[in-house]
Amino acid sequence: MLTERHKEIAGKIWEIANRLRGPYRPPQYRLVMLPMVVLRRLDCVLEPTKEAVLKEHKRLLAARTPEKALPRLLTKVVDADRKQPLYNTSAYTFQKLLDDSENIAPNLVAYINGFSDTARRIFEKFKFSDQIEKLDSSNRLYSIVQAMAGVDLHPDRIDNIQMGYLFEYLVMRFNEQANEEAGDHFTPREVIRLMTHLVYTGEEDVYRSGIYREIYDPACGTGGMLSVSEETIRAGNASANLGLYGQEYNDESWAICCSDMLIKDEETDQIVLGDTLGDGKTRDGFSGRQFHYMLANPPFGVEWKDQQKVVEKEAEELGFSGRFGAGLPAINDGSLLFLQHMISKMKASPEQGGEGSKIAIIFNGSPLFSGDAGSGPSNIRRWIIENDWLDAIVALPDQLFYNTGIFTYVWLVTNRKPQERRGKVQLIDGTRFYQKMKKSLNNKRNELTDGPGGHIARLTELYGNFKDGERETVQIDGQPESRVVSRNFENREFGFLKVTVERPLRMNFEGTEERLGLLEEQSAFANLAVSKKRKDAKTIAEEEAAGQAHQDAIRAVLRTLSPTGRYKDRALFLEDLEEAAKARKVKLPAPVKKAILNALGERDPKAEICYDADGNWEPDSELRDTENIPLPAGTTLPLPMHFGPDQRNDDLVALMTPTIDEYMQAEVLPHVPDAWVDYSKTKVGYEIPINRHFYVYKPPRPLAEIESDIGSIEDDIAGLLRELGA
Repeated sequence: MLTERHKEIAGKIWEIANRLRGPYRPPQYRLVMLPMVVLRRLDCVLEPTKEAVLKEHKRLLAARTPEKALPRLLTKVVDADRKQPLYNTSAYTFQKLLDDSENIAPNLVAYINGFSDTARRIFEKFKFSDQIEKLDSSNRLYSIVQAMAGVDLHPDRIDNIQMGYLFEYLVMRFNEQANEEAGDHFTPREVIRLMTHLVYTGEEDVYRSGIYREIYDPACGTGGMLSVSEETIRAGNASANLGLYGQEYNDESWAICCSDMLIKDEETDQIVLGDTLGDGKTRDGFSGRQFHYMLANPPFGVEWKDQQKVVEKEAEELGFSGRFGAGLPAINDGSLLFLQHMISKMKASPEQGGEGSKIAIIFNGSPLFSGDAGSGPSNIRRWIIENDWLDAIVALPDQLFYNTGIFTYVWLVTNRKPQERRGKVQLIDGTRFYQKMKKSLNNKRNELTDGPGGHIARLTELYGNFKDGERETVQIDGQPESRVVSRNFENREFGFLKVTVERPLRMNFEGTEERLGLLEEQSAFANLAVSKKRKDAKTIAEEEAAGQAHQDAIRAVLRTLSPTGRYKDRALFLEDLEEAAKARKVKLPAPVKKAILNALGERDPKAEICYDADGNWEPDSELRDTENIPLPAGTTLPLPMHFGPDQRNDDLVALMTPTIDEYMQAEVLPHVPDAWVDYSKTKVGYEIPINRHFYVYKPPRPLAEIESDIGSIEDDIAGLLRELGA
């Protein structure tokens, strides 16, 4: 988090932002202040070498140095060891801009245009030139530049990590003003620290001297995941060579991320601007690439309609050769699309001769259980678990994020599990691992503590221990209590068979006036008296009259059955109906016959079973039910089943019929002996009910104790009423 000194800097910047009130509303402050902070940061970095750069630039131009060579040569003046071009060839700094108040707008534009190409592109994405004109016309530009010139953002005063915190704080404040939606938020750094600690636990290779590893974030925002990953690895391996890769669809966030990378001398070309999933204009910026480590906090609870056309086309045309072969989530939450995208970028597993990859991704609760068996979300979970990629899930406390107070979960996914973790998934309940903040920041009221013995260290230790039933003393309603916080499960324990259980249709039939009245509501019967003609009035009248006569004849037929009373057998009722209609020479088309059965029929558990045309029991849709049958111990994964809707399940049924029959004999047939299974509808589902696995039942207080409390409250109320009456 920000130190007290850095909080002071953040507060000062916010005070400067408030000077924009008038020409700007508070939600618009970010349009000015974020690029202004980046500009001041670059100004502080380059100011010490400014004169030397100008002198060298003049010399190189006089020597007619090729333009392509200028970036490399000028960058060496700034820092001999620097690889990424960063310099400014204009005559201005923040201090020099203040010397000419009358021309500050064109001079500021010239100053920005004097930067190297990457830095200039950053300000183009901020669209800062539009704001310069607006600030100048409202007579705010000079005062803002003057105020920012007094803010020291040199790396010696505020390092890159703290600068990330500063941007996080400012973005959070601006989001709060703009009332951003819950899914479009920035990840608190302590959450990122936890993710990095988890993802690099057990990764011995990353700490080998001189090792090269690539880290990727497909929704990188301002670059927090990449920066903290770099910090975490270098803390244990200063000689590691790291490639940082990211993609971000928001221009502003991309610009902040690139400015951070540029100042740190990282490769900015590896931060791609565009929609990772693909929106028709931009696409996956790293198609065909694989990475060693991937971390992300993708938008969750956010619709993916803008990407729907591209995503569905890829899923349909490429299947598992693309990114979305396992299925598609509901349109209102695309977070599982990002996980599939990241899995597609895993390096080949060690069993396949590769190095493998490891992923850490933050979700809300929806990906744990949303979607019925056979649906897109369930099939995605199934694909991940049956491939033994899901390593662990850590449940985090609520109120950790600035713009949403919901519970969140870190999923760890890898195709290089160590031997002891294979075939298993670890669940960690970290919902009680937090401390209350002294001062809340919008929805953020809780925080994870860092350092030895802190929450981050303990959660990382729980993950590394991989002990089933490990306990921790946590606070429950303000009281310490020992709770199980780590549990290990076999992969198959998250799977189940969704079985459709049918009951036979039983109906009685009776030709009473009440039931005959219901016949009028049946469209097939009512349409008999409706003409299909459009224009010929005479023909229309004739057809309607004939239809009404037909209806009357049918009613007469049905009334002849009334004396028979209530039929308990549909077959017998149909036999009598057809004989009565034949005797009166009344035609009963199939739709009309069905309408009669619907109107005169009534479900009756004591009636005879109805049979279909093939002589089989006809199922009653109203009595249809489903049973979720856990996959039995010893189930070999993956199960035979084709992914996608309406796929055959013959292999699955053949394998699981004994399990289904055993369940039916034990759990269903003793209660409903006439039930049977429609095996053709059997599906496999997967869900991860993490809260259920850590639920601890607490019995209610004794009634006498509750009654005593109520009596005390009543006495208090009576006393207050007496005082009012006195």
